[in-house]
Amino acid sequence: MAPPERPGGPSRLARVSRCLCFSASHRLHSKSLSDEENQKLFGKCNNPNGHGHNYKVEVTVQGKIDPATGMVINLADLKDYMQEAIMEPLDHKNLDKDVPYFADVVSTTENVAVFIWENLQKRLPKGALYKVKVYETDKNIVVYKGEEAVPKN
Repeated sequence: MAPPERPGGPSRLARVSRCLCFSASHRLHSKSLSDEENQKLFGKCNNPNGHGHNYKVEVTVQGKIDPATGMVINLADLKDYMQEAIMEPLDHKNLDKDVPYFADVVSTTENVAVFIWENLQKRLPKGALYKVKVYETDKNIVVYKGEEAVPKN
């Protein structure tokens, strides 16, 4: 028997998060800066041979709890979307050489978060994606919620 509808009340909203880890290498280097400026700005992360990370990604979706299933999203579907949007293009890749998106975009963790957001947006129901959180290390973390620009003062 299905649970009773909440008479006259709003639908229940919830957020659901799922995590995964991937490994990738990259080099922090901007084509718009000189080699000297890149070295000064990015330091050891500008090593010509690159360096790697074991990234952790936390994806949060939001929506109404379906009264029939009790779910915001089927976690098996979310797992598949994350596999397609994150693991397939990024895991065990050199971000700068193997991922076309980073050919002209510096592969900072901020831009990795934007890449993941954009890839997930193509797969998830409209309005479902709430947040992408990327841990480059235990101490360096980026949160992206789809903001495209900083408001002007």
